Amino acid sequence: MRRVFVNEEWCLGCHLCEYHCANANMGGVTAQDMVRNLRGKKIHPRIRVEDGADGGKINFAVQCRHCYDPMCVKSCIAGALTVEDGVVTHNPDKCVGCFTCVLTCPYGCVMPDGDGKVVQKCELCLRNKVGAPACAEHCPNRAIVYEERGTL
Repeated sequence: MRRVFVNEEWCLGCHLCEYHCANANMGGVTAQDMVRNLRGKKIHPRIRVEDGADGGKINFAVQCRHCYDPMCVKSCIAGALTVEDGVVTHNPDKCVGCFTCVLTCPYGCVMPDGDGKVVQKCELCLRNKVGAPACAEHCPNRAIVYEERGTL
């Protein structure tokens, strides 16, 4: 299965992946959509860039790793998190906002949505109009890639 991988040494810390993620999950497809969709709004991307503690020398993007045996899915009391074809998906209509999945994700990839009532997470842009993950498509330095690799 294809997954998103990050090469921390190539990450510029530009945060463009966050903006493209937010735009893709708000229905935007093009750069013009991004400007129109995000102007004046607080964004809530499903990926986030952690700036290096060493003065910014190493930055890295954090997003759902779509684990083979996901703790977040096991801990979800409402059944809002499931695995479909290897992708950990979230159904916000079932989510009760207990945030147990937030606490059990060992990578910090499940987070409260913009309203803080339910959670959100990366779903590899499978539900929006983009197709491939927007973060990988628009990373200017190819630090984020969407590809098949050996078993994890």
